[in-house]
Amino acid sequence: MSTIDRSGHPSVAKVAAALAEAGQHAAADGIRILPAEVRTAAQAAEALGVEVGAIANSLVFRSRTGDTETALLALTSGAHRADTALLASLTGADEIGKADAEFVRAHTGQPIGGVAPVGHPKALTTLVDTALSAHEVVWAAAGHPKSVYPTTFDGLVALTGGTPADVAGDGQDGRP
Repeated sequence: MSTIDRSGHPSVAKVAAALAEAGQHAAADGIRILPAEVRTAAQAAEALGVEVGAIANSLVFRSRTGDTETALLALTSGAHRADTALLASLTGADEIGKADAEFVRAHTGQPIGGVAPVGHPKALTTLVDTALSAHEVVWAAAGHPKSVYPTTFDGLVALTGGTPADVAGDGQDGRP
């Protein structure tokens, strides 16, 4: 792993700037570039030598309420899957569905597998998985599939203005 060169990938630089602007300097300074892309929580956990539950997946969903479609960001523990029916209930949406790569990039400016909690063109409605609170350090993507940064559950909530929530389906609580 290496510390990020701030002149590197534009999305990573945006994330670093957003972290610093939010006063999360340790997170910004902690951005790492991994030797290979880590597009899954299991790959990230292996590369970092941590439990998969300590990986904060940034999952972007299509959220539809009436005729309005928006992006929903769910920061979930890598140890389980988000339940879309539960996400709809938590947000009051009529329907939550999978987002394709084009939708994700349009709403975040970042590629699938590297979506960070911040650095998007505009703030997204965000849910932060309470299962992440079981880990002292949580690792999140930093705008590129090879980039990650260390943070905490509380840091993610503060950074995103997100709502803490249990987002997993029954039997998938993601807790150690």
